[in-house]
Amino acid sequence: GQGDEGVEGVEGDQGAEGVEGDQGDQGAEGVEGGQGDEGVEGGWRLSVPPAGAVSCADRVRRIDIAAAAAGELAPLVGRALTEARAELAPRDGEMVRAVWFDAGPGRPGRLLLVAHHLVVDGVSWRILLQDLADIATAVAAGREPELTPVGTSVRRWSELLAAEVRRPERRAELPLWTDVLSAPDARLGGATSAPGHDPAGPVARVTMTLPAAKTAPLLGEVPSVFHCGVDDVLLSALALAVADRRRRVGSPATSVLVAVEGHGRDESVGGADLSRTVGWFTSLHPVRLDPGQVQWGELWSGGPATGRVVKRIKEQLRAVPGTGIGYGLLRHLDRETAAELSGAAVPWIGFNYLGRVEVHDGPGGDWRPASEALGLDLGGDGLGTPYGLELNAVTIDRPGGPELMVTWTYASDVLSEAEVREVGEVWLRALDGMALHAAGPGAGGHTPSDLALSNLEQEEIELLEDEW
Repeated sequence: GQGDEGVEGVEGDQGAEGVEGDQGDQGAEGVEGGQGDEGVEGGWRLSVPPAGAVSCADRVRRIDIAAAAAGELAPLVGRALTEARAELAPRDGEMVRAVWFDAGPGRPGRLLLVAHHLVVDGVSWRILLQDLADIATAVAAGREPELTPVGTSVRRWSELLAAEVRRPERRAELPLWTDVLSAPDARLGGATSAPGHDPAGPVARVTMTLPAAKTAPLLGEVPSVFHCGVDDVLLSALALAVADRRRRVGSPATSVLVAVEGHGRDESVGGADLSRTVGWFTSLHPVRLDPGQVQWGELWSGGPATGRVVKRIKEQLRAVPGTGIGYGLLRHLDRETAAELSGAAVPWIGFNYLGRVEVHDGPGGDWRPASEALGLDLGGDGLGTPYGLELNAVTIDRPGGPELMVTWTYASDVLSEAEVREVGEVWLRALDGMALHAAGPGAGGHTPSDLALSNLEQEEIELLEDEW
């Protein structure tokens, strides 16, 4: 979910079932408050009661929609979301609410799940939806539900992180992170930004959707020719959009400091098995992206300049150790390194690619995200943003093909809607240029990180590729 809540709407034609308990160590959680950083005395603490300590009777409610017209469902779901979200109270352990829209026998209803972000992330939804499907199938067949055990609990994961930060290899990452954060970033208007942005400040959002015909190359052909991921492509376009905005306002800055959000489920930490663990595992790490001096005309037409930028940004992203989880460990779980990193520059732009989500628009499949979910306000209940500008992108798999939906959340006391839309349009234009480039002859190619054992420079790799 984005902001403070994760929200899923799912289809189902079986009655709501109340299931007490949890999996492993995952139950209702209460947050005890305090001042100061995480991992520091007097900071935040998470209390996890034993399995079975929570009754779901007062956390699930039913709404009869048997007589509701087709156009009435979406507004009903929206109002129920607002009410359920208002009931969440993390300090009291009130983390989850469920609303069952009962359409009657033989008709698919809707189950609205609202969970505080402290206890759920994007990967968690996939686990929960499969569990719900398995439970419903078992109950309908008169069987006791049996779920696959959790490999590593949230409690155990926390212990592994505390041990991981003490490893010398993690401490060795500190110079890299301090170098990335060694200088403040420039705002889109060229002025030096203040450290961070007030999360309680006013925010606004602009949403853009890329049709299937333009989305498909960004998921397949472009990452394939550059031997990279979708997030590499999207971040390359973001670096270009920021650089273009700055050149238009006369700023010479070409690099941009971005806080990249990831799923955080790094199973190299302590040999953890997080494939069945529900919780908030999100991690953040900063990257400094610099597309260099760009030949803009050639870029829009998908010429060689496009390929050079993508390769350059890809290598800057590959310089991050592992998944980047080390930054959060050093920033929050080690008193000495936290003191050093807390005084460094703060990213003014945030980025998160949420991956692919299948949305069910027709009959034939229960327990999948329902189409009404796209009409819900998933941005939180009046929440702000720690960034001046934040990009959240997700691929929606529809029957007609995948569509890329991006939400630009911005500090409305710093940026105007027109400025954000301009950045967004340039971002989309840069993606178009990459798709054009990937479809042409001689597109893409390898970079040094693909051939780490060879010590080849980019120019040497391209010479070899030309001869092949």
